[in-house]
Amino acid sequence: MTNDAPDAVPAGHAVGSRAFLSYLIATAVVCGALVMVIEILGSRVIGPFFGVSLFVWTSLITVTLVALAAGYAAGGVLSDRWPSPAVLYAVILAAGVLALAIPLLKGMVLKGALGWGLRTGALASSLVLFGPSLFLLGCVSPYLIKIAAREVRNIGRTVGLFYALSTTGSFLGTVLTGFFFIAYFRVSMIFTVIGAVLIALSAGYFLLFRRRAVAVAALALPFLFAPPHGIAAKTLADGTTVSRVVDKDTYYGNLKIVDYTLGGSHQRDLLIDGLVQGGVDMGSMMSLYEYSYLLEFLPYGMNPKGKSCLVIGLGAGLIPIWYEQRGIRTDVVEIDPDVVALARDYFGFSVSGEVFVQDARYFLNRTRNRYDYIILDVFSGDTTPGHVLSLEALQTLRRRMTDHGILAINLIGSLEREPFMTASIIRTLEQVFASVEVHPNYVVEREETGGNITVLATPGPMPPFDRTRVAGFPVNPGAREGVNRFLENRFRLPEGTPAMVLTDDYNPIDFFDLRLKEWLRSMILKNSEVDILI
Repeated sequence: MTNDAPDAVPAGHAVGSRAFLSYLIATAVVCGALVMVIEILGSRVIGPFFGVSLFVWTSLITVTLVALAAGYAAGGVLSDRWPSPAVLYAVILAAGVLALAIPLLKGMVLKGALGWGLRTGALASSLVLFGPSLFLLGCVSPYLIKIAAREVRNIGRTVGLFYALSTTGSFLGTVLTGFFFIAYFRVSMIFTVIGAVLIALSAGYFLLFRRRAVAVAALALPFLFAPPHGIAAKTLADGTTVSRVVDKDTYYGNLKIVDYTLGGSHQRDLLIDGLVQGGVDMGSMMSLYEYSYLLEFLPYGMNPKGKSCLVIGLGAGLIPIWYEQRGIRTDVVEIDPDVVALARDYFGFSVSGEVFVQDARYFLNRTRNRYDYIILDVFSGDTTPGHVLSLEALQTLRRRMTDHGILAINLIGSLEREPFMTASIIRTLEQVFASVEVHPNYVVEREETGGNITVLATPGPMPPFDRTRVAGFPVNPGAREGVNRFLENRFRLPEGTPAMVLTDDYNPIDFFDLRLKEWLRSMILKNSEVDILI
């Protein structure tokens, strides 16, 4: 079909009008913006299942680039064959419908990708959920240029203008999504708005430039795709009721508070991107998990005379509460203000010290305070905090400790099957601290792939742990056996274990602990109620 085909826009009717050219410009900006909104929101859709690791972002970026490239190619071919704005805005309408469908399809797609592992599952689910709408949005730019160039002599200027407009839209979409949309709106609602905007853009063309009032009917489509809010509560086969109390997306991840009730028992967990960051028995307000007791008992049992503590990574706030109860003034550093609010509102967090809502490395570089205890608990399992475990970061951290201070780190690592990154963290610590001690929070001989590990470091000789100093402290009955075992569960890596010193310049933690991440995600999905995560 040529440009003179009946399907082309009548000369002087739409394309030649200033109003229509303005509409094309608006289309370029809006579609460019929504491409980036979809890409960024993708991490919040698949994050509760696959986390937000390097491999998840690689999958999202890969799908975006491949879909857009295919869309550019297809859009070029289609615009030559059917150079009609009606076809362009039909494509935009289809992209809007597909965007509306993402919240409806995500549960089925994510469940279907469960058994495919972290890399393949993240890539496949991203491709199915976001690839179709991104492909159609990729078709838009070639179409816009084809239509606009028919009435403009300077083809180079026209191409440059529309790509500049599309990129400007992408910039706006990125900034608005990262700084505003995610913090204030549910992800499913944002996808509904994306679909509604694209549908309205299409309907607007047919109404304003083709005088087809029936196009207004398309505006009803978003109401037919009402996004689900997910299952707020579910009763399991053993009678346990699982309830999602809070579900909130923030700048740093998806936060959930989940309650488990059975008979007279009531437990509560804080999850970030599907990974438990702390949990309590609501009757006693004691921690459910062994690792928190080790971060409390081991430093205190070695140095009970400490007067100041710094906790980096708040979680549910149980560890700083414990140190405050011992009369130790405790400061907290937490990057996400919403985590602080949830810890206060749902777990009773309160300290006499200061709460610094900022990045840990930034705080360590600026503060001049020195502490008797520093608890580093920022390992999420998906993104090992390499920037606070590099040689340079640990040197800064050492300067924030008193001469008899004790550093306690909570890691999720491997000591037997694939110990390279755990061994590298330990070796890096040994470059800065005179003594380093490792306490696995699991039986190493039974190691599947890894688990929680408490690592202690001191500027001088490691003080002996006196169990009697902590013998009278309460422990949740479900954690008591593990705590008693793991307090004495010291481990030394065999001589010659491969390791490297991690630096700011070279710190490939996210790559070398891939198997650990995949194992951890598989455990999360195996032991969690999937419908609550969705």
